[in-house]
Amino acid sequence: MRWLELLPDSSAARCRAFFTHHADFSDLTPTQYEAAYSWLGENGLLLDLHDRTAVSERVFRAALASSGTAWLPDADVLVRGPEELPDDALRAAEALGIPERDAYEQVSAVWGKVDTEARALIGSAGESALVRLIAEATDARVEHVAAHSDGFGYDIAVHSRQHPLHIEAKSTVRRGRTTFYMSRHEYETMRRDPAWQLVFVQLTRDLDVTAIASVSAEWISPQVPQDKGPYGRWEACRLDVPPTALVSGIPRLAPLLRPGASGLLLPGQSS
Repeated sequence: MRWLELLPDSSAARCRAFFTHHADFSDLTPTQYEAAYSWLGENGLLLDLHDRTAVSERVFRAALASSGTAWLPDADVLVRGPEELPDDALRAAEALGIPERDAYEQVSAVWGKVDTEARALIGSAGESALVRLIAEATDARVEHVAAHSDGFGYDIAVHSRQHPLHIEAKSTVRRGRTTFYMSRHEYETMRRDPAWQLVFVQLTRDLDVTAIASVSAEWISPQVPQDKGPYGRWEACRLDVPPTALVSGIPRLAPLLRPGASGLLLPGQSS
């Protein structure tokens, strides 16, 4: 915080001299100040020294995002209010003079950014892996439509005259937690397209496929929100799928599978 408070009006050299010789800053050593300066640079906080966001908030967000703390990827479930903030976040907020409620809002903001970036990477990896598995297991033409447009309402098209399939793939690296976000467009596509199928792809941290499961439209339909007034409309929602709603493999793909197809695609084979 001291670096970011002084740097907009002073050079790094003048700040160093100030930290070294002024009694008000003698509680930290020159080595600690240099370590802090390096950390600011590594986390991009030196790129815009005139950012109008409070210095404490910038440092807190960067500390959360760079910490690698185990709870952050699941903060939407584990931290549902200020009273559920983990001790490490509370200690950091206290050190920076940030009230608990503001700290909770910052945690939510950082989680949203981290989760969005992670979902994009994991989602792309899961879709690509599923395209390869299906292409190797069938004679049908398999098209990764999401690679060139997000307007279809699904990610993968399996072109077959008798058994067409439009797969919306949801991928995760979190074991034991089958949660996905559904857009209104995906939902409306599901409602009007009998070939639409939601498929979960379980990945390892190295993005290798370990399991595949399907979720029926019949289960999804009653779970989504309802528009209750003429001036409101939901555009996205989160669904938590219980194990009882998961069917292993992709049963609707079975008529197209060649002998020796990956067991991950077969009903009763994935886990």
